[in-house]
Amino acid sequence: MDLLYLSIGIGIVIAVLTLTDFIWTTLWVDGGAGPLTRKLTSVYWTLHKKVSQNNSAFLSLAGPMFLIITLATWIFLLWVGWTFIFASSNMIVDTKDGGPMSWIEYAYYAGYLIFTLGNGEFSPDDGIWQIVTIFATGTGMLFITFGVTYLLQVLSAVSQKRSLASSISGIAIDPASFVNTAWNGENFDNLNLLLDTFSNELSHAVSKYNAYPVLHYYRSSTHNRSLPVNIVVLDESLTFLKYGTPKEIQPNALLMQELSSTITSYLDTLHSSSIDASIVVPPHQVLANLDRSIPTIDAATYEQTMESLERRRRKLLGLLEMTGERWPGTQNDSK
Repeated sequence: MDLLYLSIGIGIVIAVLTLTDFIWTTLWVDGGAGPLTRKLTSVYWTLHKKVSQNNSAFLSLAGPMFLIITLATWIFLLWVGWTFIFASSNMIVDTKDGGPMSWIEYAYYAGYLIFTLGNGEFSPDDGIWQIVTIFATGTGMLFITFGVTYLLQVLSAVSQKRSLASSISGIAIDPASFVNTAWNGENFDNLNLLLDTFSNELSHAVSKYNAYPVLHYYRSSTHNRSLPVNIVVLDESLTFLKYGTPKEIQPNALLMQELSSTITSYLDTLHSSSIDASIVVPPHQVLANLDRSIPTIDAATYEQTMESLERRRRKLLGLLEMTGERWPGTQNDSK
């Protein structure tokens, strides 16, 4: 009797924890990933990076693999939980052969219930186990419905973030080139519409990152579709325009502030994925590669301001290090 209570207790704990993590991850928009999913993702990413040895093609598989492993883990644990629950009862009847059921048969019974395959050659006896059987089928339906919705939402968000990255890289592939391209010979007013557009699109992306932290692990093998790299390009360009040029030639101050705040919100999502700031201060190369016709403030004053932004820039570098990418302008970005 004690073993039966232990079995049903183990089953209930596994099933409840699995459903909690599943609902937390798929439905709670502000909750990010559930505790189990967050830990699983962290462990798998560490292993994936070690095996990949920074191979771009292999690293780009991390996101899809996370989804597959997460879904497989939920299915397995839910299946195991219900197997323990049904194995604690003698009320499941073998309508074909009769006699006691084995653990394999309990697993088979639990499996075709949660995969909503209908009744096989086993059926519950009259009473509470009929209700439990219906509930097991209900959890399977819940998993299938929400699981498919979760997959579609994540894949849609991946497409959106890569579209935003392509829009930024379409202007330039490094901060200095971005600033040079935006210069119209007199000021940077050409950027006003783009800053507003990028702020709106990035704001939508941030909401997706908060809901689905797995997006951080969807790494593109090409520079022009990598959002982390292009966020660095955008932020470094914005920092130079705000602190390195005279106010009279800068883009609209409100638009710059809005975009900067949105990028800050994006960086805040890194905490949910356990992404830490780099211990290294990234290089700043805008001044060295700037068009000589662009007016700038005193170089010493600018460098002093950059020191005050060290923490922010190290967070950006930490994001690139996590995804196995390099600081824009320090590599051949055409790959």
